[in-house]
Amino acid sequence: MEVIVAKSAGFCFGVKRAVDTVYEQIEKAEGTPIYTYGPIIHNEEVVKDLEEKGVQVIGENIPVSDREKGIVIIRSHGISRLQQENLEQQGFRIVDATCPFVKKIHRIVEKESQNGSAIVIIGNPNHPEVEGIVGWSSTPAIVVENAEDLEKLPDFTGRKVCIVSQTTFNYKKFKDLVEKIQKKGYDITVLNTICNATQERQVEAKRISASVDGMLVIGGKHSSNTQKLYEICKKECNNTHFIQTTDDLDPAWFGSSDRVGITAGASTPNNIIEEVQTDVRFKF
Repeated sequence: MEVIVAKSAGFCFGVKRAVDTVYEQIEKAEGTPIYTYGPIIHNEEVVKDLEEKGVQVIGENIPVSDREKGIVIIRSHGISRLQQENLEQQGFRIVDATCPFVKKIHRIVEKESQNGSAIVIIGNPNHPEVEGIVGWSSTPAIVVENAEDLEKLPDFTGRKVCIVSQTTFNYKKFKDLVEKIQKKGYDITVLNTICNATQERQVEAKRISASVDGMLVIGGKHSSNTQKLYEICKKECNNTHFIQTTDDLDPAWFGSSDRVGITAGASTPNNIIEEVQTDVRFKF
């Protein structure tokens, strides 16, 4: 069986930077409590390893007021301005590992909203990255995820509109939604803030899945970018499966396959990708 592994699979720059930051802080902490605001990445294996090293998760409905003061590391998704101010006021020291691409969106939204523009964010309203972006707008930002959401948009006649995107959103969906908004004739500024790594990963996943008999997409079950990779691959190859580790593999999936492709989300460590690749190559 031929196994094709996507070159773009695994940690993206922002995730690697955030994870490395946590391990660096563990080395320097000298007994100071270390927290991450939400799981540092959507990967249970990495989060478990950090917990074993004493790193605690706060935020996301986990109260911080009763915690011993220490270092709070902001993950690559970022947080809202209010959340950051609240942590600082309570005496925590912030180590900001927000992905620079996400941070750029915060600055755009902050500036454009202060200048009077209506803010429209193309993305998943329940994703922590989007929730953080919303929190940097001086006026109520509107999140659009699908065509149905467009029907709920207010009338922007006479106002400038600034459109940005969640960094991991599907590029084709972003483009389609923007085109529909543009047809309304508003004064619109469109900023494609989907990061290059996401676009490259999606394009490569589409190409590989269209050329194989079976496809594996590796990542955390709560990972937005991995879910989008799965959706893209499933359209090209019906025999596509979403797994987290080698424990999820089923040999029956690829019994008659000559070529199997593998890709992975931005939160998937290289060692897990290598383990899956080895199992598929030598055990199936």
